[in-house]
Amino acid sequence: MSDPSAAAAAASTASGATPRDWLTGARPHTWANAIAPVLAGTGAAIWDDGASWWRAILAVIVAMALIIGVNYANDYSDGIRGTDDDRTGPLRLTGSGLVPPTRVKYAAFLCFGVAGVAGIVLSLASSWWLIIAGAVCILAAWFYTGGKNPYGYRGLGEVAVFIFFGLVAVLGTEYTQAGKVSWVGLALAVGIGSLSASVNLTNNLRDIPTDAVAGKTTLAVILGDRGTRILYVSLLVVSVVMTLALAGAGIAALIGLIAVPLLIVAALPVVQGATGKELIPVLGTTGRAMLVWSVAMFIAMLLA
Repeated sequence: MSDPSAAAAAASTASGATPRDWLTGARPHTWANAIAPVLAGTGAAIWDDGASWWRAILAVIVAMALIIGVNYANDYSDGIRGTDDDRTGPLRLTGSGLVPPTRVKYAAFLCFGVAGVAGIVLSLASSWWLIIAGAVCILAAWFYTGGKNPYGYRGLGEVAVFIFFGLVAVLGTEYTQAGKVSWVGLALAVGIGSLSASVNLTNNLRDIPTDAVAGKTTLAVILGDRGTRILYVSLLVVSVVMTLALAGAGIAALIGLIAVPLLIVAALPVVQGATGKELIPVLGTTGRAMLVWSVAMFIAMLLA
């Protein structure tokens, strides 16, 4: 008797990827990594009395195009290397054989193109040299898992996420609107960067067994299971510390503590030793906690 699931998979492959498959490949659970920095950076610009809503919208377009582009780029690069041949996470377009690798690569380049155009407009409206910074961001997105020596395979993934989706994204958003950066922006950037890195770290914690076999040396593989769990919790704590520090800009910043219950819910499976598929919900919960924190801090800056 034939396997219904195998038959369904074969039919899906024969007919090509559906819009739902492409959406899954874009990894919606990571999109908070793009939206949260812009909210935080705009909040810092509000505190600076320099917010610009149309520039904030352009920043969202840049950030969203980059996050989706890097997700497709990772799908392509990991897929052609065989890293995704045995994994427990959501569907991968390339690794599953559902989409030809070149189509996934072109999808990534299309997203990078959108980010580049929106970024150029935003840069010309503020400071032209930001075009160079934008180009560096796009190159970093591609070479995370692309090229002959991807830095994501050298334990630098979380460092890059902290820098580009934390420091660069938040402070860049603040600068393009207010024309300067502030200590408030820096504190928000550290908080967002830590939470964003924790999302990436959770993904790599889940994949330690398969990544180690595939030769993908992530930070989680280097630190080991226990060390990775300790670092994950530490990154969550950093956001709480930044919340308390930002109370110096106005007591309303303590609104950010509303994210603590979500952070606890996210951390419990990690602390209790969850593995494999049990860690998949942690990605979404951590992302939602980051989004809640960024919204709370945005409101706090409005009140401050």
